[in-house]
Amino acid sequence: MLALSVTTVAWGQTSVTTNATVNTVIPDNNQNGLATAFTLSGVGAAIASVTVSVDITGGFNGDLYAYLVGPNGGFAVLLNRSGVSSTSTYGYGDAGFNVTFDDSAANNIHFYQNTLNPGGSALTGTWAPDGENINPQSTPASFPTTPTATLSSFDGLSANGTWVFFIADLSAGGQSTLQSVGLDILTVPEPSTLAICGLSVLSLVSIQRMRRK
Repeated sequence: MLALSVTTVAWGQTSVTTNATVNTVIPDNNQNGLATAFTLSGVGAAIASVTVSVDITGGFNGDLYAYLVGPNGGFAVLLNRSGVSSTSTYGYGDAGFNVTFDDSAANNIHFYQNTLNPGGSALTGTWAPDGENINPQSTPASFPTTPTATLSSFDGLSANGTWVFFIADLSAGGQSTLQSVGLDILTVPEPSTLAICGLSVLSLVSIQRMRRK
């Protein structure tokens, strides 16, 4: 089930929110994973920022790999085997995520237990995406790397077209369920459009002043 809303949040800015209720088990130990698509149209402005909300229940968090692909370019790695490192082969064993991914968040989700340890329960809150653009089946010693695949890769592009959220469970044991996923896209008109709008407003004000005289 998909839901879409469009809200004007400031002069010249629009927030486009789309949500999908998925409620589907993520195939265990299967790199083919699970994909959810969102198709947007009629968004007449460039992307200023993107945030992603994800609700996953159960499973083993260190098994999960998730990314977002835009319709006109851009690629963001949201999860890449959280907790995996040279000293942790399997990563974190907590069960689930109910989080928002935002590039401006203070802490990266890969080592979230350094900031917040959910004690085996689902992680909550707002986190910077993992961003590690390496094969999730790389050796544990390969983690972490510098985040390069972040949500800012969509900035300046058109939001129109089909977005794809993909998630896979890459290790046996533990069963995760993708409950829902949502996108919140803030757009802003091109500078030329803003200039035209500004001139229109100034012209209207000038005409009103002349009429008053």
